[in-house]
Amino acid sequence: MDRARSPSEGIRAGRRDLSAAERAGYVRRMFSAVAPRYDFTNTVISAGLHRRWKRAAVAALELRPGERALDLCCGTGDLAQLMAHAVGPDGLVAAVDFAPPMIAEARRRAAGVASFLLGDAMAVPFADAAFDAAAVGFGLRNVADPGRALDEIRRVLRPRGRVSLLEFARVGNPILRALYDLYSFTGLAVLGRIVSGHPDAYTYLPVSVRHWIDQEGMVRLLEQHGFAGAASRNLAGGVVAVYCARTP
Repeated sequence: MDRARSPSEGIRAGRRDLSAAERAGYVRRMFSAVAPRYDFTNTVISAGLHRRWKRAAVAALELRPGERALDLCCGTGDLAQLMAHAVGPDGLVAAVDFAPPMIAEARRRAAGVASFLLGDAMAVPFADAAFDAAAVGFGLRNVADPGRALDEIRRVLRPRGRVSLLEFARVGNPILRALYDLYSFTGLAVLGRIVSGHPDAYTYLPVSVRHWIDQEGMVRLLEQHGFAGAASRNLAGGVVAVYCARTP
C-alpha cells in the first residue's frame, strides 16, 4: 500500500508538485473552471453513484425537523438540498464554498433551499455553536489544512453536534483496488477531461486520492481534533467512505 501523506503536505496536481499554499489557489481555479459541468461530470464518471453516496452521508447525520445544518465545501449544493429536505421549513441550512462559480451554480440549482455563501473552510463565517450538524462532501481532501477545517467545524457545532464526512478512501480488496486504479488513472482522467472540458481536473482527482489518508488515518484525524465516537463506513468496497463523529 502506498504511504499516505499527511493531509497538510503538498501533493501532485497533474504533473506539478504544489505546496499547500499553491494548492489552494490551484484548486480554487480548477473548481471555478469546471463549475458549470461539475454535477454532470460527476454523474458520468461515477455512473450516478455519487448521488447515492451523498444521500448516505446526509442520512448519517440523522437530521431532525427544525435543526440547523452546515454544508461545507458545498460545490453545487447537492448535500444542502438533501439537508433542507430533512430539516424542513422550520430548519435552516447554510452552505459554504470558496469558488465563486460554484456558489453561483448552487444558487441557480437550489434557489431558496439554503443560504449559499462564499467562504473558506479554514475560517468558517459563522459564530461558535451555530449548528446542530455539519457535512463535507468530497471537499476535505482539497483543503490546504484539513485539520484546521475540522477545528472550524467543531467550533461552529453545538455540544454533541454531529459531523458527516464523505470522502474518497482506500479500497481494501487488492483485485478491486487494481481495477479501480486502472480506471482512475486512465479511463477517469480521459473521460473527465472530455466531459468537463478541463485539461487537468480529473488528473488531479486520482492523484489527490492516492495521497490522501486511509480510513484509519481519517478516524485518527477526527479524534486528534477533538471529535468523539469517530467511525467509518465503507461504500462501494472502500472507493469512498462516510465518517461520522460528534462534538463532546
